Amino acid sequence: MLAKHVKTLLLFTGLLILGSACSKDSDPVVEEAVPAEEAGDPSLFNTLVRVNNLVAAQGNETSSAAKTVYFSLETKKEYSEEHTRTRNWDLAFSGLFNSFLSGNNGTDAANFGFGNRASGGILILEQPFDEVVNVPADSDFKTGSTLIGTDNYGDFGEGTGWYLYDFEGTIVRDGATQNQHVAYALVNPLTLKNGTVVRPRTIVLRTAKGNYAKIRILSCYKDLLQPDQWLRDAPKMYFTFEYVLVRAGSRTFAVN
Repeated sequence: MLAKHVKTLLLFTGLLILGSACSKDSDPVVEEAVPAEEAGDPSLFNTLVRVNNLVAAQGNETSSAAKTVYFSLETKKEYSEEHTRTRNWDLAFSGLFNSFLSGNNGTDAANFGFGNRASGGILILEQPFDEVVNVPADSDFKTGSTLIGTDNYGDFGEGTGWYLYDFEGTIVRDGATQNQHVAYALVNPLTLKNGTVVRPRTIVLRTAKGNYAKIRILSCYKDLLQPDQWLRDAPKMYFTFEYVLVRAGSRTFAVN
């Protein structure tokens, strides 16, 4: 009798295991949906487009970075993080205070868009916006992340950047408290206290879909476009910038 009960128990246990395995195998695999790809706005091409006060970080600790902002030049819209796997965004604002820029590229493991179909890239030129007429060669574009930010003429410089950071306020002005910790957008020539004139910078971007844009960042302070208005306590980061967008295959930044 005992042997019969043991045999029955083993059979019942085996059925439970088999049933559990079958149930697990039959559970559907749920894949996270990728947002649909959006078409660009044709009216944004071959014209001067302006974005006012794109809201980014309102505060950072020195050891952390703000949540990355993803923006499309082709739709003039900001996108949420779930769109990193798409070609819906072209320009990322990342790093401390969202002050470092990069494009959307799916082939570079260091890029925010790694694994998607985007072919974007970015570079910066020491030229005024209006003097950047020709589209650079594709080989000149960089495809990583947090690529263009602080300029070497200022504090904490990381190469040729779109802004000069004045930590103590003595590089550009007199060191007064309100002149400290100021970010100077290099959209126009900037004369330093030592007499050095820093040339304007223009960013050139290859979009996620392979089109091109030249960009000038006018300010990262809300509604403030003149350097004498950029003060320590001025509201930041609110990016105001302009760009000209042209189609893939274009060799100049033509405006109709």
